[in-house]
Amino acid sequence: MRNSFGRVFTISTFGESHGKGLGVIIDGCPAGVPIDEAFIRQEMQRRKPGQSKITTQRKEEDEFQILSGVFDGKSTGTPISIIVLNTDQKSKDYSHIADKYRPSHADYTYQQKFGLRDYRGGGRSSARETAARVAAGAVAKLFLKSFGVDIHAYVSQAGELKLEKPYQELDFNQTESNIVRCPDPEMAEKMIALIDEVRKSRDTIGGVVSCVAQGVPVGLGEPVFDRLHAALGQAMLSINAVKGFEYGSGFEGVSMRGSEHNDPFYMEGDRVRTRTNHSGGIQGGISNGEDIYFNVAFKPVATIMKDQESVNETGESTTVSGKGRHDPCVVPRAVPIVEAMCALVLADFLLLNRLSKL
Repeated sequence: MRNSFGRVFTISTFGESHGKGLGVIIDGCPAGVPIDEAFIRQEMQRRKPGQSKITTQRKEEDEFQILSGVFDGKSTGTPISIIVLNTDQKSKDYSHIADKYRPSHADYTYQQKFGLRDYRGGGRSSARETAARVAAGAVAKLFLKSFGVDIHAYVSQAGELKLEKPYQELDFNQTESNIVRCPDPEMAEKMIALIDEVRKSRDTIGGVVSCVAQGVPVGLGEPVFDRLHAALGQAMLSINAVKGFEYGSGFEGVSMRGSEHNDPFYMEGDRVRTRTNHSGGIQGGISNGEDIYFNVAFKPVATIMKDQESVNETGESTTVSGKGRHDPCVVPRAVPIVEAMCALVLADFLLLNRLSKL
C-alpha cells in the first residue's frame, strides 16, 4: 500500500479514523522555512469535524504536535513529523456493518484486495486521513509564501446550486465568512439552506470546489509525463469522494472555436502575458505565470441514514443503514483539503525546477 506523495517535497501519512491517531512525515522541506504553528492550527480548524450544523457532529479539535524537524520556529531540513490524536471516535456506531459492505464505499474492494478491513469508519479509507494532508499542506503553504504564491479554494456548487460568477469577480476574503465557504454571500445562504434541508431528509448531496493559485512562477512542470496539470489532477483525484477534475476552460472549452480559445500573448513591461486565460495558467504542461484555476467535483457522501440494499461477506443479501455522525455534503470541509493538495504539488514542482537547473 502506497501512502506517500511527491518526489522532492514528499509526505507519508499514517493512522486510521478510529485508531489512536494519525499523522504525517514531511521530507524534503528546505531548512529555514518559518513554521507558524498558529497558521497550521488555523488550517486544521478549517477542516475539522463538528464545526457547523451542515457538517458531521464528530467533535475532534484536531490539535497537533510537531515531533521533529523544527527548531526555534524554523524547519531544520530534516523530516518534519506531525501527529494528531483522535479523541471522539465512536467505533460502536459501525458494529452493525462489521460484516456488511456499505454501498459506494471501499468496504468490498478493500476486503478483496487485502483480505481484511477495518470497518470502524473505513479505517485507512476514511476521509479523516485528510487531516494529515492539511497539516502537511499548511507547511507547504508556508514554504510557498516566500515565492509569493497564494492559493484560494471555495465552494462553487452544492447540489444543483451553482455559482456562475467567474473567480475574478469574487472576494476571496469572504470565503471564510460563512459555514459553506462560498465567497458570494447570497449564494452561500441558498447553499446552506439546501444542505440543511438534505441533512434533515437523512440524505446527502455533492458539490464542486474551485481553486485558484496566483503568483505561480513560469516554468513549473514538464512537457510529457510530468505535466503540472497532470500532477494536480492526480492530487485532487486522490482525495476521498472526488469524481472529476478540470482545469482552465475544461469541458466548456470543447464548444469553442480555436480562434476563441487561443490565449493571445502581449507584453506588460518586461513580462509576457496572455489576454485571456483559457489555458488555466498551464501550457504544454508548464506553468506560464498566469493564474492556475481548476474545479474539483465531489460526489454525494456515500453514508446515508436510509436503508440500502447490500450483501455481507458471505454473499448473503442484507440491508445497510448509516448510523453515527456524517457530513450531509463534504464540500465545505473539502476546501482546505483541495488547497493543501495544490500547495503540496506546487512546493514539489518548485523544488524539482530548482534541481533541473543545477
